[in-house]
Amino acid sequence: MSESTPVNPAQSGLEVRTYFVRSRNVLLARAEFSELFVDYYLHLADQRVSPQPEHDALFKRALAAFTLHCASRPWNEMTAWTINIQEPLVNLFLAGDNENGAVTGRVFDENVKRLPENLIYADVVRDRGAPRRSTVEFNGSDPLAAATAFYTQSEQRAARFFQLGEEDFALLTEHPDCDLDWLQGLTPEDVARLDETETLVMMERRIQRWHCGCNQERMLQVLLPVMQTDPEGLFGGDPKIEIRCPRCAARHAITREALEAYAASHS
Repeated sequence: MSESTPVNPAQSGLEVRTYFVRSRNVLLARAEFSELFVDYYLHLADQRVSPQPEHDALFKRALAAFTLHCASRPWNEMTAWTINIQEPLVNLFLAGDNENGAVTGRVFDENVKRLPENLIYADVVRDRGAPRRSTVEFNGSDPLAAATAFYTQSEQRAARFFQLGEEDFALLTEHPDCDLDWLQGLTPEDVARLDETETLVMMERRIQRWHCGCNQERMLQVLLPVMQTDPEGLFGGDPKIEIRCPRCAARHAITREALEAYAASHS
C-alpha cells in the first residue's frame, strides 16, 4: 500500500489508514486494533470495571466498527452511538471526537429497556452545531450488523465491515458511481488482498486514541440539577459520593462541600 500523509511522531495511539479504491469508487478504512484494545483494558482495570465476557466481546467489535467509522468522517464531527441489543440484554455506548481523535465508551448492563427490536441510536454534531439523531433497527446481536444497518438506512449508502484477523478490522463504504456488485461480493480474503488486486490511493492516516476527557467539573455539572432539588437525597448524610462517568465509567469522588460551592457559583 502506498505511503503518504505522514503521522506526527508526537502522537500516540491507533493508526487508521483510509484509501480510495480506484475504479471501484469505494473508501477503505483499516486498522489493527491491538493498541486500542490494550488501552481499553487498562482503563477497565484502573476503574475496577469488569463487564461480562459476552458483553465485553460485543463491545470490542462495536469499538472497532465505531473507530473505523469516525476515521472515515470529517474532522469537524463528534459522534455517539448507543447500540441496544435485546439478546443478550445490553447497551453498548461509544463516543468520538474527530478533532482530537478521541474515542471512548462503556457497557451498560443494568436497567436496560426491553424493546420489540434491536436499535442503534446515532447522534452527530458538526462544527459544534445542533445535534442530529437517527434511530435504526437491526437484526441479530452483532455490532457490525448494527453499524451496517446504520449506513444502509441512515447514511443511505452501502457499507461492509470485515474482521480480517483477531484484532484486524476493515470498513468499505460506497461513494458515487460505486461498483456495488463488486462491493457486495467481497469476502474477507478479498479484502485482505486488496493492495494486490486493486489500485489503492492513500487518503489519510489518522491517530485514534482511548480518551474521554471527563473530570471533576464535568461530574459537578452532571450532579448540579439533583443538588439543586434534593441535596439530602443525593448525599444521604455522607460527606462525599462516588459517581461514574456516563461516557466511560471512570470513578470520580465528589464532596458535598465542593458541590455546594459549585451550586452557589451557578445560582
